[in-house]
Amino acid sequence: MCMDDCCSSSRRDFLKASALFTAAGALPLLASLQARAAAEPDAPVRIGYLPITDATPLLVAHNNGLFEAEGIKAERPVLLRSWAQVIEAFISGQVNVIHLLSPMTVWARYGSKVPAKVVAWNHVGGSGLTVAPDIDDLRQLGGKTVAIPFWYSIHNVVLQQMLADSGLAPVSRPAGAALAVNEVNLLVLPPSDMPPALASKRIAGYIVAEPFNALAENLKVGRVQRFTGDVWRNHACCVVFMHERDLNDRPDWSQKVVNAIVKAQQWTRQHRAEAAALLSKAGPNRYTPHEPAVLNKVLAPAAGDRAGYVASGAIQHQQWDEKRIDFQPYPFPSYTEELVKRLKNTLIEGPSDFLAALDPAQTARDLVDDRFVRNAIAAVGGPSVFGIADSFERSEEFAV
Repeated sequence: MCMDDCCSSSRRDFLKASALFTAAGALPLLASLQARAAAEPDAPVRIGYLPITDATPLLVAHNNGLFEAEGIKAERPVLLRSWAQVIEAFISGQVNVIHLLSPMTVWARYGSKVPAKVVAWNHVGGSGLTVAPDIDDLRQLGGKTVAIPFWYSIHNVVLQQMLADSGLAPVSRPAGAALAVNEVNLLVLPPSDMPPALASKRIAGYIVAEPFNALAENLKVGRVQRFTGDVWRNHACCVVFMHERDLNDRPDWSQKVVNAIVKAQQWTRQHRAEAAALLSKAGPNRYTPHEPAVLNKVLAPAAGDRAGYVASGAIQHQQWDEKRIDFQPYPFPSYTEELVKRLKNTLIEGPSDFLAALDPAQTARDLVDDRFVRNAIAAVGGPSVFGIADSFERSEEFAV
């Protein structure tokens, strides 16, 4: 796909999402949601996802029959191409369980008044900044373009802090616009369009979820400059988002959904290579278009990979002992609070005025409903199963 087509398509997607993420723009879809809920009060699990490793727990739960084991029905997950499509399908009720970029949930609930809540995290880490092979210092991105998957993404938040620490200023300019030597133009692209854009030298780098960083490495069109989990320790990227109506009106069903997702995370931690195989295009359900080798590089990397990333600087906090991607379902309030604080100081194109009025602590209490995930974690053996504190508390560590 040519870069002009990428930009045009991505711009349309972003404008479409921007319209949805206003209270007025979301109204028609919310009406559709209410109509669907009234017509089908016992709707089965309907998952919407992008073909990225963020979706792993949802897809593993489906593949392994974990929803059925809980006594609820689940349809085949629906693969969508862009974040705009994911949120549109969710708001309209076409799907009722999604993985969504954590900052997008803030935008959805408070920018467009979507009655939905975060019920769990999908994973931690699992993203990175990939750059052209000839770039070995962040400062070399000055005067160039870097792609992000969405303005409301942890990728955008982390990237902008990294740029600032290197004396660079993020900007949003039309393609081809002149840039100062200290400016980095941010461009929204769907993850699947990023490796071709980097290979054709239309962008100098991209920051995105896996396996698109691993794909660039395998294709030899880019190198990982830094893993995002090495900047914000054990950060959430995608979270599980569900309709508030289901949480309130179908609490038993909602609990079973979350039970299955938590059990899928536990299974994945213990069967990483198997998870890579079932997610791949060689798997029985062909959930993603990725080769097993690419997914293995993320989920079950070779023992020697870590040393190479330490040597290159992609990993700078060895003591954190971060995995390339890991799975832990509890949505820490401290993370949501820190995320809201950082979003207020992040360049975001599109509607963002609502952020100024958000109180971080209140947002953490209101955006997240952790009733179901606490029960689900207890049922599989407690917090220690996922390496987290029994207190369900932590302090955020962010260090460029």
